[in-house]
This record gives sequence, structure tokens and C-alpha cells, in this order.
Amino acid sequence: MKEIYRKYLFNRHVFVAGEAKEENRFAVLYALAGLFGIRITKGRNLADKEMIKLASLCLGKNVPDPFYRGFPASVRELSPDALLYDQLLHYVTTYGLGDFSEAGHSVFERQFERTAFREKTEIRDFVILTEAEAEALLSETAEGLLAGTRPLNEEQYAVLENFLREYAFTVTRIASKNTCVRLLADTGRLDLVRFLSLPDVIKLADEIQFRKYGSEDLKDLHFQSADRRLITRVLDLLLENENADIRTCYEKKKLWNGLLHHIHYKPKNKTAEAFLAAMRGRENRSVYASVERLAAEGKPVEAARYLRQEKGSGALLRQLDFLVSRCQTMEEVKSIADLAGTGNTLILLQLLIRYSRPETGARTFVFPRHNKTKIHFEVLPEGAKRQTLLSAETLDFLRQEIEEKLKAALKNRLGKVYIDPDMKRYALPLNESAAQGGFGVLAKGTRLPLPAGKKVRAFTYWEKVEDIDISGFGIAREGDEQVEFSWRTMAGEQSAAVTYSGDQTSGYDGGSEYFDFDLDEFRQQYPTIRYMVFCDNVFTGTPFSACICRAGYMMRDVQDSGRVFEPKTVQSAFTINCNSTFAYLFGIDLDTREFVWLNLARSGAQTVAGATGMTFLLRYFHVTETVNLHSFFAMMATELTENPAEAEVAVTDKTLDLPETVQVIREYDFDKIIALMN
Repeated sequence: MKEIYRKYLFNRHVFVAGEAKEENRFAVLYALAGLFGIRITKGRNLADKEMIKLASLCLGKNVPDPFYRGFPASVRELSPDALLYDQLLHYVTTYGLGDFSEAGHSVFERQFERTAFREKTEIRDFVILTEAEAEALLSETAEGLLAGTRPLNEEQYAVLENFLREYAFTVTRIASKNTCVRLLADTGRLDLVRFLSLPDVIKLADEIQFRKYGSEDLKDLHFQSADRRLITRVLDLLLENENADIRTCYEKKKLWNGLLHHIHYKPKNKTAEAFLAAMRGRENRSVYASVERLAAEGKPVEAARYLRQEKGSGALLRQLDFLVSRCQTMEEVKSIADLAGTGNTLILLQLLIRYSRPETGARTFVFPRHNKTKIHFEVLPEGAKRQTLLSAETLDFLRQEIEEKLKAALKNRLGKVYIDPDMKRYALPLNESAAQGGFGVLAKGTRLPLPAGKKVRAFTYWEKVEDIDISGFGIAREGDEQVEFSWRTMAGEQSAAVTYSGDQTSGYDGGSEYFDFDLDEFRQQYPTIRYMVFCDNVFTGTPFSACICRAGYMMRDVQDSGRVFEPKTVQSAFTINCNSTFAYLFGIDLDTREFVWLNLARSGAQTVAGATGMTFLLRYFHVTETVNLHSFFAMMATELTENPAEAEVAVTDKTLDLPETVQVIREYDFDKIIALMN
């Protein structure tokens, strides 16, 4: 089985057995436990030494040493001047002389003798499956990913595409247009066209334009002959249907005109001729143009009714703010809310969060595009023109309405369900397309308790690029203060609260950086800061997709022992491979002493983390207060039980001894959760 599948399944705590039989399985099991804290709960007789190599690859056994080999103890002994001289000397050697032959180290640090590893770590439970069992699990995974209406992240898409190419998997449904057009562009499989409609050809053109030519400008196309042929063939297939939805194409008439001209499209039937004439004519029969006209005429309920009729309840839910803001009375608001159906669970979930924690003041717009997060901060002229401002009374009413609709949509989807109380900490994977994949990765907003007597060691390491920086940013409780902890500031900030390993730029031999945060010490030293946000950026401007970079965090004893990088203590190690130079990693809520998942690739070419605002990320720190895995599955259950052995579905982050008839859903089973959300 390919490595891409083995790594993906490892992230779900699954090993895949090899063909050769291992003579000394006990030694393999002992090594997995001793090196990585991995316990095999099923399939112990299938253990083989390749599993040690895979765990090393996924958790990071061979990681470059940090700049300060005695980190963190010896670093705190150095003066700010010594720290600064160390870094200047290192930069002169690496950048000035271009010497990347060896990993640079401190010249002022005293000799430091490491002690044996004695830190207490949690056991990780894994299972070993045969290759046939693993293929069945991958097939189930593919079905779940194809059932999702949102775009997939890079890891999910790579696994899905490879699986569809390699295995005889029959595609019966693709709910996401983004996933469908990307598969079509990459594979050329024309049988996938049946999952598309006419407006999706613009999405296909956009996908090809970005993936092949690195451009997001559909007004300046540069397709080659093969691209033109594919788009033309897709258009022909869609226009073979006499009922092709031409009207929905009016919304992007200018883009259609440019595309049709660029591919030299020639109609092959009357439907195609009518389509061509409509796009080139002066008339604009856009549904949204009619909706805006009705709303402007003071007829928001009529506009809502028309939008639902022409576009469906999903479109109405997406335009809810616009339509409700045009209402003059609460009766009109209630009428529009009644029109909004319960058919799109995902949008209902997003709206529930939106109405539960509305933004105040200048807004920040965050949206994914091509697996990166685009961010727009509202400026004063935009705020002054805002027409969708809703009152507190309206927001509260909409929140209650959306919650009731969500309960109605989810009711009785599952039978008897056991839900571990700890599942309240886990967020739903509502939109993870801009997230990175790897071991321990969870949905944005997930909150994990940080145990007493431990500190957080954030890390990043890299190859095939000169310099990647990890940084931490403290945000005050009110969001009005931002304190930077990075290579630019740490010479004078090293302390028992926060320690930095040094900016090692060891080039193509690999480099690494670390931050230690002692939460108790940090709260005393920085009492105004409540939140910490960690980021990675490529200082030299190379996108992450063009190098090798991993990041994550360890839970270490405050008085740690052993190596700086210890795989047993790694809670998450994920690959950063986005086509940008900047990524948000994770955060810490200092008041509640919880780790918070962020995991967002940011669009743009930022090479210095401190040049960007972070406060918009606070929305993810409170997601689970509105909806979480516990409340989501509770809404779907026909009956809740406290005995997992009696359940049809058990939702838990623990290893339980359950009958085979019980379906177990873990916090990392994104494909299963995605399928249930759509």
C-alpha cells in the first residue's frame, strides 16, 4: 500500500500490515512503546519493523538540533547581549557567507549534559489492520469525503484523488462542486460531469487557471489546447440536456463571455446556441438581480420567496442577513425565517455560530479560496456604507430560529447514541479546506486541557529552504493589545515564562526552532494577556509547498529531561504544504488553560508574522461554546445512553472495549462527521 495511505491512516491511529512476516514482533511492539508511546490494541501479531519507520516519519524521530543545544535551561543563563551576538554571528555565517554546510550553534553556551528521559507521557492506542481491511476503511473514507459539500484540504484531496485513480471505486455522489471540478481537472474523467451543472464550468476554468498557471484572475486566461478541449467537451455534455440551466449563468456574464471567446466555443445544438446568445446579449435575467430589485422596492419577503423558488433554501440561508436587514417589521423577519428551510445542515451550523457571537465594530471577512484563507478587514468607508446591520433583538430571534431548524434537520438521524462528556471540547469540521493535515490535527476551535506541571513546547523544522520562523503572539483580553514573541524580540525576553531556542538557519541540511511556554509563569509575567497565537512563516519568501516543513507541539515537564525533541511527548506533528508563506498553527487560552486548534493557511506573501493583525482569530476560541461534537450528536440521537456497550453509535476520544456492532466515531474521523453534517 502506498505511503500516502499509510500516513493518512496513521493520523487516524491505524497501522497497515505489510506482506512479509516479522520474526520478532515483540521487539517491534517494545520499540513502538518505548520510542513513541504507542500501544497496539488490535492486530499485535501483524506488527513489523516498517511501522517504526512510519512512526518516525510522522512523529519526527530525526529532527535537526536547535541552535541552543542546552535548550531551555542553558539559554536562560545567557545575557541579552550574548543572545544577540550569537544570532548576528550565525546570520553572518549563513546568509553573508552562504554557508549552509553545517547546523550552526551558539558560541557562548556552556557545555550542557543531558539526562535520561524521565517525563511521564500519555499512551497512544493504535490498531493494525490487514491491507484488505485498510482498503475497506479507505473506501469508507472516500465516501465520506465525497459526501461533504465544502472543499477538501490538501491532505484529504490527495488521498481521495489517489484512491480514485488506483482502486476500482464507483463514484455515486460528489456533493461539493469544488471537489468535483478539481477531480475533473486533474483526472480528465468526463463521467464526473454528471455531478455538475452549467455554472460550474466557470469553477472548472478557475481551478485550471489556478492549479496549472498560478493565477486567480479569470479575466486574463492563458489556457493551452488541452485545457480548451476539456472545457469545450464539458460544455457540450452539459448542453446536450435541453433543460440546461442557462439562467443561472447570467450572474457571471462577463466571465462567460471571456471564457467562450478564449476557447473559441462553437455551439453544437439549439440549447448551446440559445446559451451563447444569452451570454452575448444585453439582457441580464440574473436571479440575484431580481432579488435585489424586489428588496429595493421594499418587498423583502417576496424577494425571499422568489429566491427560494429559483435557487433553493440554501441560497436563501446564505442571503439571510441581506434580506432580513431590509425588513421593516418583525413580522417580515419571521416570514423570511419561516421560508428558510432545514435542508442544508452545514449552512444552519455556520449561521448558528454567526448569530451566537456577532461581530461588533469593524468586521473581518474570512473566507477560503484555493485552500488558503483570504482575510479582509473592513475599513471606515465600507463600514459607513454597511446596510446589513441587524439589531440585538433580530439576532437573538434568528439564533433561536436557526437552532430550532437545525434540531429539526438532525432529529432521529441516528439511533441509540453514547456521547463521551469530553466531546464537548471538540469542534465540528465545518470548513477545513485551508487546514494542514497530519498526526493529532483536529477541527478549528477544538479546546484541549493543558495538564498541570507541564509546559507547551511549540516547534517547527524544515528542509530545502533557508529559513522558517515560528512566532508567538499574545493578545489581551479585550483584543486591544498584541505582544510579539519572535526572533525579532526574544533577545531581551528570555525567561522562565517563555524561552526561544534560537533561529537556526541550517539550509538544505534542515533547520528547527522551538518555543517553551510555562503557563503559570507566563500568566504572572504577562497578566494582561489572555490568548496566545502561534504562527509559521517562510522568511525567505519560498512558499511552503516548495519546501519540506512540519510543525506541532509537545507537552513537556516543567523541569524537562532528555532530548529537546522527544517523539513520546509530541501531541501533534503536521505537514505545512500550503501554497503560501504564512500559516496560523494553534493557540492557548491562558485563563482556561486550554490548547485551541487554529490551523489556517493564510493567502498572501507575508514573510514576517508581526506585520499582521491576529484578533480576528479570537472567533475560533469560542466556537465550542455554541456547538460542538457533543451537542451535534445529541441532536441526531433518537435516544441517549450512558452505557456505550448498549449504543448503536459511540462518540468518544477514548479506547473502549465495545461489541463489534457499535459504530465508533472519534474526534479525528472527519470523513464520518462530514458525511453526517451534509
